[in-house]
Amino acid sequence: MTRPPVMSLRGITHSFGAVRALIDVDLDVSAHEVVAVVGDNGAGKSTLVGVMAGALVPDAGEVVVDGREVRLSSPGLARQLGIATVFQDLALCEDLDVVENLFLGQELRRGPVLDEVAMEREALRLLAQLSARVTSVRGPVSGLSGGQRQAVAVARALLGEPRVLVLDEPTAALGITQTAEVLNLVERVRDRGYGVVLVSQNMADVQAVADRVVVLRRGRVNGDFDAETASYEDIIAAITGIAPTRRRGGVS
Repeated sequence: MTRPPVMSLRGITHSFGAVRALIDVDLDVSAHEVVAVVGDNGAGKSTLVGVMAGALVPDAGEVVVDGREVRLSSPGLARQLGIATVFQDLALCEDLDVVENLFLGQELRRGPVLDEVAMEREALRLLAQLSARVTSVRGPVSGLSGGQRQAVAVARALLGEPRVLVLDEPTAALGITQTAEVLNLVERVRDRGYGVVLVSQNMADVQAVADRVVVLRRGRVNGDFDAETASYEDIIAAITGIAPTRRRGGVS
């Protein structure tokens, strides 16, 4: 049984001056699903992230959340509507500890004072849900590995129980072990019922966790593939615009 989309983009178009970054883009995201968005440099991936995050208002098209058309006019409104985004730079404060980073700007209070106990308890709960290996939530973020930082950024995004989580190049510049940690994190988020949009240029990562693969090429959707049945060659062909070469059986 196909689940109805939690979020749908229809006919999304956005330009920067004379440059058309997105042209009539459609995208559906359902609960318990990882949708990978792939494409070459300049394909429109970052612009699409900006639209979903509420940082960019498209020139045309509509965004539908839970069957209702909405206007994502700001990141705050996107969060209120259940769309959380973790950008590639993570936006963590190096000199603050894990709890302070998670609740920065959305601190819990008991009367006039900060409720440090409640925030620490919630931080531990979120990180435990993600099976994140963080030694201490009171240690500075500067002492964490790349994979641990990604876990903190994802935990912060999950505050308030969003419906859709957008991850912008979450494994960029990470080593093999840290990349594996982040991909496991993506799977755990999906298994907890979230819709996940994974924006990546790493096809190995995409094939490891994606349920569907949406290809952007020159601002347009150039393919929407079932990750289980699509071949690597077909996805690469959609990215590059070059038809795959099929090898015949027998002598090569």
